[in-house]
Amino acid sequence: MARLVDRFGRTGFAALTSLMWALPMAAWAGSSDLSPIDKTAYPWIALTIGVVMLVLWLVLLSRLGRVPVSARQRRFDLKQMSRGERRWTLALAAFATGLIAWLNGAATVDWAPLAAAIAAGKVGPALLAISLAVFLIAMLAGVVLSWRRATAAYRERLASFI
Repeated sequence: MARLVDRFGRTGFAALTSLMWALPMAAWAGSSDLSPIDKTAYPWIALTIGVVMLVLWLVLLSRLGRVPVSARQRRFDLKQMSRGERRWTLALAAFATGLIAWLNGAATVDWAPLAAAIAAGKVGPALLAISLAVFLIAMLAGVVLSWRRATAAYRERLASFI
C-alpha cells in the first residue's frame, strides 16, 4: 500500500482504489433492471460485493493519512494542483461520468422500440435519438477538451516547479 500511495499520491491512490467498489456497483446498476426478466439473484450478489468493497475502501482511506509520501510532483494530487488544473480535472471527471452514464444506458436499453418508432416516421422518437447523439458528442468533446486543458495545466505546474 505504501508503494502505491508514494507512486500515485494520496488522491490518486484513493481514486484508483475506488474502482474496487465502483465496478461491482456499476454491474449491479446495469443488471438490476434485467433481473425481473430472467429471475436471477445475480444483481444482489453484485450489490453485496460492491457494499463489502465500499466498506473495505473506507477502511483503506481511514489509514491513508498515516502513509508517508515523498515530496515530488504528482499528476492527481489535489494539494499540488493549480486552480485551473483543478477546474479542468473536475470538468474531465464530469464529462467522463456523463459518457459512462450514456454507455451504461446504451448497454442496458432495448433499442428495438426506438428503432421501430423512428422507422415508422414518428417525430418524438427521432428527436430523442438526435438528442442522445448530441449528448454523446458533447460528452466526447468535453472529455477531449478537458483532458487537453488539464494536461496543459499540469505541464505548466511541472515547468514552474523545476
